[in-house]
Amino acid sequence: MGLPLAIAPDVVAEIGRWRAYLGAERRMSPKTLEAYERDVGQFLGFMADHLGGPPSLKSLAKITPADVRAFMASRRAEGAGNRTLMRALAGARSFVRFLERNGKGKVGALAAIRAPKAGRTLPKPLPATAAKQMTDIDLRAGEDRETWILARDAAVLALLYGCGLRISEALGLKRGDAGVTGGDAITVNGKGNKTRMVPVLPQVTKAIADYIALCPYDLPADGPLFLGARGGPLSPRIVQLAMATLRGALGLPETATPHALRHSFATHLLARGGDLRSIQELLGHASLSTTQIYTAVDSARLLEVYASAHPRASS
Repeated sequence: MGLPLAIAPDVVAEIGRWRAYLGAERRMSPKTLEAYERDVGQFLGFMADHLGGPPSLKSLAKITPADVRAFMASRRAEGAGNRTLMRALAGARSFVRFLERNGKGKVGALAAIRAPKAGRTLPKPLPATAAKQMTDIDLRAGEDRETWILARDAAVLALLYGCGLRISEALGLKRGDAGVTGGDAITVNGKGNKTRMVPVLPQVTKAIADYIALCPYDLPADGPLFLGARGGPLSPRIVQLAMATLRGALGLPETATPHALRHSFATHLLARGGDLRSIQELLGHASLSTTQIYTAVDSARLLEVYASAHPRASS
């Protein structure tokens, strides 16, 4: 999405520098950069109409909290929810902090506005049996796919469920990270460019080894572990499509996404007595509060079991 036309050239130039900074220094993904730029563009586009002219660096410094509230009210009128507004404010605040750090003016009005709270939705894990079946190549036997591609998809999904990786972490692995020569752990590069060691189950190691043995392309140690059909880096979209196929074969809901396998990893570990601190480390969460949401998932599951199984539950 391009920026609105009603923005002063000095602001447009700073947006370009800000985006370059987020990509190079903060290592944000292209999709996150697009979302941030889109949110800032919406904010500035509104201000152009609201203030009666293209926002410049000078006019941005004069924005008041009332102006920001007017923007939020406008977005709500368009149907934006709390999460959308939170993200919009986060993008705008990131941009004005960049301006301030670089001596381009201070926009204090954005900091003065409290972001709306978004209700936290509970993750939706898969049943343990279904999660295990995701790596069963036989479920996709009827597809017109080469065997090595089916083995590749199975290996990726095995990492998501068996190690609790994010899809970006699994696809970011190098061939040298695979640890298929007797290693029992892999080094993962997670959010914020933070690395962590994650144990690997023998079943996961075998799935990766099977894929490597069948892959028709050369896999140098410093190159990506998972490749697409034409030999380039594997796209997350391909993994999502593979998951959708398996979801249909197993009769699972649309919430059964690749990320749901990571949720399943955490929920199933907790249900079997896993320590919350250890699960936090395995998932690479910076805060324990993020991991604690899985205790609510487990409690909800127990209540469902109680309601369906206890003799007095239906009386």
